[in-house]
Amino acid sequence: MQHHDPVGTPGGEAEEASDILKSRLTDAENVLASLPVDLDGDLRFASGLLALTERRLLARAPDGTWAEWPLPAPGLELQMADHAGIGTLDLLDARGRVARWRYTLANQPAALRLQKLFEQQAAGVAQVTGEGGDVDDAALAEPELQTPPSTWVLLRLGRFAKPYRKQLITGFLLTLASTAATLVPPYLTIPLMDDILIPFQNGQKIAVAKVVMFLSALLGAALVGWALGWARTYMLALVSERIGADLRTTTYEHLLTLPLDYFGGKRTGDLMARIGSETDRINVFLSLHALDFLTDVLMITMTAVILFSINPLLAVVTLVPLPFIAWMIHVVRDRLRTGFEKIDRVWSEVTNVLADTIPGIRVVKAFAQEKREADRFHAANLYNLQVNDKLNKTWSLFTPSVSLLTEIGLLVVWGFGIWQVARGRITVGVLTAFIAYIGRFYTRLDSMSRIVSVTQKAAAGAKRIFDILDHVSNVPEPANPVKVERVQGRIEMADVGFRYGSRAVIRDLDLVIEPGEMIGLVGHSGSGKSTLVNLICRFYDVTDGAIRVDGTDIRRFAVADYRRHVGLVLQEPFLFFGTIAQNIAYGKPDATREEIVAAARAAHAHDFILRLAHGYDSLVGERGQGLSGGERQRISIARALLIDPRILILDEATSAVDTETEKEIQKALDNLVQGRTTIAIAHRLSTLRKADRLVVMDRGEIVEVGPHDELMARQGAYWRLYQAQLRQADDESAGAADERAAVAMALGSHAAHPAGEA
Repeated sequence: MQHHDPVGTPGGEAEEASDILKSRLTDAENVLASLPVDLDGDLRFASGLLALTERRLLARAPDGTWAEWPLPAPGLELQMADHAGIGTLDLLDARGRVARWRYTLANQPAALRLQKLFEQQAAGVAQVTGEGGDVDDAALAEPELQTPPSTWVLLRLGRFAKPYRKQLITGFLLTLASTAATLVPPYLTIPLMDDILIPFQNGQKIAVAKVVMFLSALLGAALVGWALGWARTYMLALVSERIGADLRTTTYEHLLTLPLDYFGGKRTGDLMARIGSETDRINVFLSLHALDFLTDVLMITMTAVILFSINPLLAVVTLVPLPFIAWMIHVVRDRLRTGFEKIDRVWSEVTNVLADTIPGIRVVKAFAQEKREADRFHAANLYNLQVNDKLNKTWSLFTPSVSLLTEIGLLVVWGFGIWQVARGRITVGVLTAFIAYIGRFYTRLDSMSRIVSVTQKAAAGAKRIFDILDHVSNVPEPANPVKVERVQGRIEMADVGFRYGSRAVIRDLDLVIEPGEMIGLVGHSGSGKSTLVNLICRFYDVTDGAIRVDGTDIRRFAVADYRRHVGLVLQEPFLFFGTIAQNIAYGKPDATREEIVAAARAAHAHDFILRLAHGYDSLVGERGQGLSGGERQRISIARALLIDPRILILDEATSAVDTETEKEIQKALDNLVQGRTTIAIAHRLSTLRKADRLVVMDRGEIVEVGPHDELMARQGAYWRLYQAQLRQADDESAGAADERAAVAMALGSHAAHPAGEA
């Protein structure tokens, strides 16, 4: 059943529509997906909205009226199509189309997500969820990949070609001129046949001057065509290489701006394949095949004009096979673009195996799983081979069929041309020129048909690239950022709330941290400690309330400017391939050697660095291979300290080190936290005893705040955590003592019965 409700406000602002949408939602109703509808029924730019909740599909028209369809509704279907850069969503029931929405393809990722979730909701199928009801991003990413790309997506590469439009126009003019030059020789065969060779066969003398003139013209046309062809090929190749380089750079730069949750649903190998092989494929298409396609189009068009100017009737006969070839191209194109998209997905699985195995080779060898990983690679590679074989079966039938049609067309022209010569309607020279032109015409037609394969490969690659570029960060840069001059370090959290999908992780959180104060975050796993730290770092933005630093909402700061004042040490330290000094100076590349050494000393890393073969210039392997966990952690701490942050965040910073190393780091931290706002998460509660205050979290809420002694006296949530950890430590100590006693007993028994005695 459909309901309409006019809204008095004009439909123009997406933000206004979103606010109105929120007001229409009932309690506990969540928006699963939304789509900005930026075109009206007449394909003019407008502002509408399509939103899906667990209960219904909501649509706001550009004129402000709302419509809704309750869910689940098994008879309801949402169909998607795209044509000429415009996407269409049709809502259908058993009687036909109920509603239609149009949008530009910049919103295609949002449309794909909404369509997939609508299918689940309409059928009453439960969504794939993680712990606590999160929608699984990986499950939502698959329909994006399975949707076949449109060839029109290649037109979106135009924005990368815009800076080189002068070179492209010059290249087009050169292509036009070189194509015209190559069409001169066949035309010169008419006077050579009719004025030179045929009169000579009838007993007339050959006019040497005319022969020299015609041959000189042929040679001149060939030289001019060669020079123009070289110039346009070189120029357009240079431009295409730069477009490809810009595409790679833009995609990588945009990828770096995307939020952490985007990477959580993607495989490393897949992203590497997109930026690497997909951009290379597009580059090859632009540098070689797009130029060939342009030349083919010009050649066919100009040849057709010349043929009609020579003899219209014979020209019509020449074009007889053209509709059949066009129909074959249309049919095969749809199969090819689907097949190449599938090949891209399968190939990314091959690269995913490599991306998993090579960085984790130590684990593979430690568990003797070389054969298993080899089998995984073999299976992925075999599937890739099978998909390619299936596509090649279609392509191998298409190419000879086009060649056969062109040969048949040539025979038809020969037969019709001989009949025309016999009736005296055309000369032998005209027929000879026709045959020469037709040879070029059909050669170019055959070449164009072969480009279909390359075009669909490039379209598939472009779609996967624009899937990245179309993804908008949920941590946006402010339009007018507040300049960060000097951070004092006062952090205020007011009514902070945060949701992962439909699951509330942080609820109504209020906390004020004064400058220079050290706060310890404690709580069970999943209580929201790391999420709160991520919100302070602005890896995510709060969904409710605000986080303010020195009285300013952190969403008003430029992301990079703000994070320069935040030092972060993670539970699992990550080091880049390079020297020790380069890793310490990662956050401050222009740091002097003295500053690097000072940071290393403060992190108690200086001594072990000097014991390495080349000291601070010693190379560390990928991800810090060759260093112990404690050494990697101390370098990570030195890296954070070098930027001299006013806000220091330690996320389980000492969990990966032994007790002795932890003591060294704690000594350094005792000095470093002075004057810094420090937020520390620690598994061992004993390490937080020196914190000014402890914040105890449970299920996204703060349940206790206070110093260690005060919280212990209350015997509340913190006291229970501390007692549980003490019992665990006692159990571990008792187990270790029993083990030592057993070993001592075994050694004593061995000493009582030396080898060789019965």
